[in-house]
Amino acid sequence: MRWRGRRQSSNIEDRRNTSTVGLGTGRGGAGLVRLLPVLFRFLGVKGTVVVVLGLVAFNYFGGNLGDLSAPMKQSEVPASTKNSNPDQTADDEPAQFVSIVLADTEDTWTKLFRLSNRQYREPGLVLFRGATRSACGLGQAAMGPFYCPGDEKVYIDLSFYDDLRKRHNAPGDFAQAYVIAHEVGHHVQTLLGISEKTHKARKKLPSEAANKLSVQQELQADCLAGIWAHHADRSRDLLESGDIEEGLNAASAIGDDRLQRQTQGYVTPESFTHGSSAQRVRWFSRGFKSGQLEDCDTFNATQL
Repeated sequence: MRWRGRRQSSNIEDRRNTSTVGLGTGRGGAGLVRLLPVLFRFLGVKGTVVVVLGLVAFNYFGGNLGDLSAPMKQSEVPASTKNSNPDQTADDEPAQFVSIVLADTEDTWTKLFRLSNRQYREPGLVLFRGATRSACGLGQAAMGPFYCPGDEKVYIDLSFYDDLRKRHNAPGDFAQAYVIAHEVGHHVQTLLGISEKTHKARKKLPSEAANKLSVQQELQADCLAGIWAHHADRSRDLLESGDIEEGLNAASAIGDDRLQRQTQGYVTPESFTHGSSAQRVRWFSRGFKSGQLEDCDTFNATQL
């Protein structure tokens, strides 16, 4: 990607040096065990069950945390997690990269919203380590990057990119950009009212049907990421040879079927929440080729 020297976003909040007292920072089961007392204290028994199940489903998946717990008021987020240090990103190349990609998504979606007589409200992006609080509740690094509609922010622990490269064999700067663009896609869904409509519908459905609706929402976010890539390439010459292949590889690497084979040795399609590798590749590719929002209607597609 030709990203160096480009505009950085002013919507970055850096919490990496902020201590969230009592929250474990480990990945996977060990980190989750250390988190349980804190979860019970903050969320109660019912809320803890919801978040624990969500952590299992979200581990390395990414997604929309608003589907996992009831939004909190912004005033309920502990003040210790609101601190930011914008100067910290000055000599921090990974943080610069994230900031530049976010800025490019801002340029793309501001223009596309304006063309349809809408106003794009830019999301925030929070860099954190280990664990942090959001308006949707607790966020942990083991969940992977996520978006919270309650505060309209994307949350990412940059160590996820190490896992993407080493554990999932999906290296490359555009693979990293795809992850950000996917989460921004959830923000676009929020602004268009899609997220709220989907969330309300899922609560009324049995688990398998609710999972299918979640898959449709996630695949649409992949398609929206493809739309960003389309316009970033054609309008600002951001992409280089091999970038799209990196994005497709990343989309394939975090498909439900591939992750289930890695973690449990078999695939259960009825439990998919994000879509198979082939589906994620297909919808990202569709958005990239088209660049048009109307071509990302996963909810009425005859084939996912």
